[in-house]
Amino acid sequence: MDKKLKAGFYWAASCGGCEVAVLDINETIIDVIQKVDIEFWPVAMDTKYQDIREKPDGYFDLFLFNGSVRTSEQEELAHLFRKKTKIMIAFGSCAHEGCIPGLANLASRDEVFDRIYLSSPSTKNPDKILPQAVTKTKQGEITLPVFHNRVKPLDRIVEVDYYMPGCPPPPELIVDAFNAVFDDKLPAKGSVLAPDKTLCDVCDRNPVTEKKMPIITDLLHITPDREKCFLEQGLICMGPVTRAGCGSRCIKGNFPCTGCMGAAPNIKDQGSKMISALTSILGLDDEESASEADVKAIIDKIRDPIGTFYMYSLASSILGGRYEKNEKDND
Repeated sequence: MDKKLKAGFYWAASCGGCEVAVLDINETIIDVIQKVDIEFWPVAMDTKYQDIREKPDGYFDLFLFNGSVRTSEQEELAHLFRKKTKIMIAFGSCAHEGCIPGLANLASRDEVFDRIYLSSPSTKNPDKILPQAVTKTKQGEITLPVFHNRVKPLDRIVEVDYYMPGCPPPPELIVDAFNAVFDDKLPAKGSVLAPDKTLCDVCDRNPVTEKKMPIITDLLHITPDREKCFLEQGLICMGPVTRAGCGSRCIKGNFPCTGCMGAAPNIKDQGSKMISALTSILGLDDEESASEADVKAIIDKIRDPIGTFYMYSLASSILGGRYEKNEKDND
């Protein structure tokens, strides 16, 4: 590589953890900045949107877009950066699948506003003032980005070249991705820049024998055995349907996988696949004769089914969320 690459970062609907993850590569960042000029990174530098609009198309060699898309501003910038970028990476679980912000798809925009600005216990808003996209004042017109009805992952808005999963992405994968760019060894477009294995495939707790789940419980009621598969202890672990590459950090901390690395290869819907997997290992004495009540009794032990099976992937799933009659995504 004869000249330094031009790169950019943008933070949309997310917590900001992906911004920190870039710094988590530690001293390796010195090697990165010797090969890359970062020309847009709002969390660290003051570059204006207009500066980017004036750049030629394809100006950036690499752009890491983190966060899902919820507002008109985020959607506009997704299109702008796509136009100005050669390689667009959906960086982190929010851009990849929608992540935690995507759980808001269980409510309408009006319900979200009501909870935040009107009905929450800590809110005092006697005049019931809500954010408006346009407000006229004596000094002129004030505008805010439009808050869309739906949270969407990045690839529902623009074409994405590569996906970097994780909440946030593991430092090792970030370094590997940078090196693949530097060495011109990126895989086929559309690839997920993480191993093509499930977490169970690399988990030290994965038993040789076929596992069974005798009960469904949670961490409020048991302290897991560190040597035994979580599923065999009655704890829902998303490892069977989740991509490896995280270093098993949660597992090593004696905490079941919640699925932040996204669906494992060849799985279209992470949540429904996990539900299907559970049905094959649940401890029903006689699965064929089990009644609907027997199944319901087991399901009722799952405190938060959507949060359990779709914590990170609801916005990109077959379900997508809860839709109201005649609702339009971007009303």
